[in-house]
Amino acid sequence: MTVKNLIATFTQQEDLNFLLTNRIPRAALTRFMGWFSKIEQPLIRDLSIGCWRLFSDLDLSEARQTSFNSLHDCFTRELKPGLRPSDPDPAVVVSPCDAIIGAYGAIADTELFQIKGAPYSLIDLIGDPALVEAHRNGRFITLRLMSSMYHRFHAPCDARIEHVSFIHGDVWNVNPIALKRIEKLFCKNERAVIRTRLATGEALTLVPVAAILVASIRLNFLDRMLNAQTPPPLVFPCDVSVRKGDELGWFEHGSTIIVLAPDHFEFCDNVVASARISAGQPLLRKPA
Repeated sequence: MTVKNLIATFTQQEDLNFLLTNRIPRAALTRFMGWFSKIEQPLIRDLSIGCWRLFSDLDLSEARQTSFNSLHDCFTRELKPGLRPSDPDPAVVVSPCDAIIGAYGAIADTELFQIKGAPYSLIDLIGDPALVEAHRNGRFITLRLMSSMYHRFHAPCDARIEHVSFIHGDVWNVNPIALKRIEKLFCKNERAVIRTRLATGEALTLVPVAAILVASIRLNFLDRMLNAQTPPPLVFPCDVSVRKGDELGWFEHGSTIIVLAPDHFEFCDNVVASARISAGQPLLRKPA
């Protein structure tokens, strides 16, 4: 058994995994990692990336750069041009990111779920009664980014970004073990609510949810970083047009994006729980 397999076996024990990734000073460790990951010292950089490889399936062969200034530089890496083309069908909403597909389905009035048997409400997630009404009985899908994945996310369709709000919160791990144990986890963590509107007038909302370690969300169209240190006001009116596939920003560690769509949208055939999906691949389809 390799060292990587031994570590994986050890950390897959649920009680141990939950203890190591949650029963620690989450906020303090997150602030420390935010500072540590930006150290531009070759030995620290190489040791950090080496340790990261031990604990994950990190693959840098798609990275645009061949070397990195820091661990943070590696986290937020760009890909070689052309590696994540978006499905060209205008009726298709594509995945905004590389991810593991989590819970998805119909929103029951205003209730959705993080895993089977663990519901939470739209109002607790997004905090905007008007937006809750726009997504009542709609569709949702949860996309979980693992730490080793490409961390940038993109516009899932041609749309107009109308509004962003940032909600301060905790930094729980968002892995399946934590989702089974922490009620309404997505409603507890820091998150952004990105409200967009399609050319047809329908609402489509992205909710990037931060997590433990480097819990920051960079939004290019606002030209700012959102994290625990972001001061009020936390509401950002926008009027930005984006095309499908345009880069919207990035996470500074693995986390989750929840996509909220209208009720008449259908999930594409490749949407299967626990399957991997890449940015640009079909996610939802608007019927003709």
